[in-house]
Amino acid sequence: MTPWVTRLLVANVIVALVLQPGTLLYALLTLFPPAVVGLDQVYIPEMPFRPWTLFTYMFLHAGMMHLIFNMIGLFFFGPRLEARLGAKGFLGLYFMSGLGGAAFTFVFSFGSPVVGASAAVYGIIIGFAMYWPRELIYIYGVLPVQARWLAAFVVAISLYSGITGSDGGTAHFAHLGGLAVGAGFLRLRDRRLGKGRREFKRKIQRTPSMEGSEHDARRRWASIDLTSIHDLNRNEVEELLARIDRQGIRALSPEERQFLDRMSGG
Repeated sequence: MTPWVTRLLVANVIVALVLQPGTLLYALLTLFPPAVVGLDQVYIPEMPFRPWTLFTYMFLHAGMMHLIFNMIGLFFFGPRLEARLGAKGFLGLYFMSGLGGAAFTFVFSFGSPVVGASAAVYGIIIGFAMYWPRELIYIYGVLPVQARWLAAFVVAISLYSGITGSDGGTAHFAHLGGLAVGAGFLRLRDRRLGKGRREFKRKIQRTPSMEGSEHDARRRWASIDLTSIHDLNRNEVEELLARIDRQGIRALSPEERQFLDRMSGG
């Protein structure tokens, strides 16, 4: 178990034990899209504006089985993701997926109240499938299914049920929102981190010869005192200078340019 998976599990269980469906506080924390924008004239018309429910609905559940299924998903798929993403990345995925579920509810099911961590947990499931697509998941502890096919099945079922209206008590569009936003969040995160890594690599590979003109670099390298360096370094310098004469300075790799810069004291 990892720290934030543990905290989320505990928080969801405590809220489920303290807040029961049918109570006023439960209703005040339930996501009902009209209430987010101040238009609730159905459930609690005395308090028609409840924007906090975009977050609080993720900690409510419609019953014990609803809670158990969500917590099983968080328990099995969450720790490995948290270990990979770190606390900040994992929480970002969890809550952005939950907000994605709220957003899809706004668009596709505006008049329906929604509770549950399902959208957030579906974001965790899609994240697991993206990083470990061929990992075997044993359904009911018996049937082995690769994570990518399990995720595809979950997407297909949610899409079909949402469009056809089957299983009307389940917020399938919220599930789809969690899947879509969770996948998008991870794609953007990985792209941003990849860009940062590439920029860092360019910085550490940058040499004095890259800052000035190629002519100045070639002149500086040609002035290397070959008599003052080791035979192995001398042979490499001569080979690199000969390659420049044949193919041009751009034929050198960043590491080779760094080597010549060190030899020339640049």
